[in-house]
Amino acid sequence: MNPLTLELALLGGAVLATVVAWNVWTTRRSMPRQAHPGEDSEPKVEEAPLADRVDPDLSAEVAPSLADEDEAPLGPLPAPERKPGLDALIDVIAPIELDGPSVAGEAALAALPPTRRVGSKPFAVEGRNEVSGDWEPPRAGQRYTAFQAGVQLANRNGALNEIEFSEFVVKAQAFADSVDGDIDFPEMRDEVARARELDQFAGGHDAQLSLTLRARGTAWSPGFVHQHAARLGFVPGVIPGRMVLPILTPSTQPVLSLTFDTHAALAEDPAQAALHSLTLSVDVPQVPRSERPFARMREAADFLAQAMDGVISDDHGQAIRPDTLDSIAADLEALYDTLDARDLSAGSPQARRLFS
Repeated sequence: MNPLTLELALLGGAVLATVVAWNVWTTRRSMPRQAHPGEDSEPKVEEAPLADRVDPDLSAEVAPSLADEDEAPLGPLPAPERKPGLDALIDVIAPIELDGPSVAGEAALAALPPTRRVGSKPFAVEGRNEVSGDWEPPRAGQRYTAFQAGVQLANRNGALNEIEFSEFVVKAQAFADSVDGDIDFPEMRDEVARARELDQFAGGHDAQLSLTLRARGTAWSPGFVHQHAARLGFVPGVIPGRMVLPILTPSTQPVLSLTFDTHAALAEDPAQAALHSLTLSVDVPQVPRSERPFARMREAADFLAQAMDGVISDDHGQAIRPDTLDSIAADLEALYDTLDARDLSAGSPQARRLFS
């Protein structure tokens, strides 16, 4: 091989090596960022300062509930709270007096209607326990000296209307007849009017807030998101692509929800799934004020933006100033005060039922 041929061969080899290296580099850059094997994903307070990092932006809207009780998140949660009983504040209640001294719980259970809803509203029957005197859902092995039937006045589907009230009367009357009881219904016109007033109040004092975190450059894999969110205490939810920050008090309702593309979470190879954004959300009336949900959402967004190289924006990709967020926080305090004054404190059983 003459010197010229050798020189051309060496040059060609160098060019080929450069092209291969370039292809490897660009391929790696285009892959979603992955979780680091062996890195501790447990919450680390000392390693996760949550303030003064990135100025987050926020979008607030009233929307359907983010988390139903049927969708209890997985992970180390407290035991679920007992479901609250009927409450005259948010329910139509019809008392049932028995012809005899008491009725067995088995008979009451057999008399219940097959569905526990009237239209879009929850329907319930409670009995007064012969031994304890407490009102409770009928249970086998107990006896009851009286009953009461109820239907919720309003929820996020709207106010109880005349058709739903009439359906309530039919279901409650059938139960009363089955247990040999006399039922006393309140005036429909008054209860429907009360339902509309409660619905109007709820509609004017509902709030669900969200922050969108977008990747600045390289996309994230689901594992990358999970690893960083876990450091803040988030655990996987039941729905793929959803994580939740469990509440400290006994409840299935999380403080915050973190959601991303469900298709990415269900991908055959999640490591190759590319996420370009995620959303942090809080359902304000569902979470106790003492949990500081809005402040914790801002702190979590700041930390994740710093750790994952993201930028926080509203739904339209627009940034808002920190003083605007401070103003929203002040408005939320006023909202909490109003809910407290109405005996519908955020996170209370009554509020959670009304705003659901």
